[in-house]
Amino acid sequence: MRPAIALSISLFLGSALGAQPITALRFRALVNADGPPVRDAVVLVQGDTIVRVGTGARSIPAGARVVDLRRYTAIPGLIDVHTHMTYWRDRAHPNVPGPRSKDSVVMMAAENARHTLETGVTTVRDLGASNYTDIAMRDSIAKGAMLGPRMFVAGFGLSKVQANAAPERGRVRDSADIEVAVKAQVDAGADWIKMYGSTGSFQNVTGVQTFTDAEMRVAAAAAHRYGKPIAIHSYGDSGGRAAMRAGAESVEHPAGLDDATLREWARTRTVYVPTIDHNRFYAENASRLGYTAEQVAALDSFRLLNLETARRAHRAGVRIAMGSDAVYWMFGENTRELGQLVKAGLTPREALASATTVPAELLGRPRKLGRVAPGFYADVVAVEGDPLRDVGAVTDHVVWVMKGGAVVVDRRAR
Repeated sequence: MRPAIALSISLFLGSALGAQPITALRFRALVNADGPPVRDAVVLVQGDTIVRVGTGARSIPAGARVVDLRRYTAIPGLIDVHTHMTYWRDRAHPNVPGPRSKDSVVMMAAENARHTLETGVTTVRDLGASNYTDIAMRDSIAKGAMLGPRMFVAGFGLSKVQANAAPERGRVRDSADIEVAVKAQVDAGADWIKMYGSTGSFQNVTGVQTFTDAEMRVAAAAAHRYGKPIAIHSYGDSGGRAAMRAGAESVEHPAGLDDATLREWARTRTVYVPTIDHNRFYAENASRLGYTAEQVAALDSFRLLNLETARRAHRAGVRIAMGSDAVYWMFGENTRELGQLVKAGLTPREALASATTVPAELLGRPRKLGRVAPGFYADVVAVEGDPLRDVGAVTDHVVWVMKGGAVVVDRRAR
């Protein structure tokens, strides 16, 4: 590049971007889920934002700080749309009750946040916590008081009870309690509303619908009236179908849905979050968690049903997003769900989309999250290998992570 041209680029960037320094990230290639790879990629970052993507040394302005990552491929920061970040347990002593106070829970959950970043996940949607610990954790991370992924949170999930209802804590007896419960989460600062539309959790893989179809419609309407999206949990087919028809933005875990329902689902904007891998985690840790052999068999059987449902959903054209449903010491394994999605028939590119572009749209941030492109948050992950050929490059070979312009993981050999 001629000196005059280099100077003009530098002056343009300097005037357009202000006085903040520019960092140039050099990669062997850049891969977004929705475009062709960029070879010899250069990503220019200022503050927390990507300002330009180019190729080769000629695209680096004079005076920029250069980070040489040319051994690696860049992908966008990943998004896990189903976590429980504040569910902490000591792996060595899992049956010992965890901390109870809000401050103590948030402090211990810092470990979960750190391990999540190590997988290349820079944003999560957290779907349910007690005592609004998720809101406290989100705010601590946003203020820079804690290292962790960007969080979208739901407060207390709405659950059906028979008596002693406390709607502000998500406990709902009937339709009259639903709007009270929704408004309580909104007033507390929740980004999403979560509803438990069926039984099923941890070692329990039953899927008995708990809220009626009408009650799910009431919840979705209330959430939308307050400007919030809603995610509905349903392990079963009837609850999953009802949640989709109620107008939920996403439905979590549903297995066994018939092909006619999946074809109908594909015509909606509803996102399907299978969370296949979390039952693998429970089964593998059954002895630590105190689960019986019968419960492990049920977990394994449900996982196969879940995998087959995801396979048929993909064939039907349903939009799928990666959700780990991580709890306890599963953080650090968040992206193993991508391997399950590839087993279900997604290509590596489609699996990458399930953790980038699809969840970015679900979260209402399609112009800020899910791509390495100008104007987006500087959430960039360096991996070894080609993520378009082998999803293992994403699940097993993350070496460097930037979130919002700050390097939060660096495993490069020195």
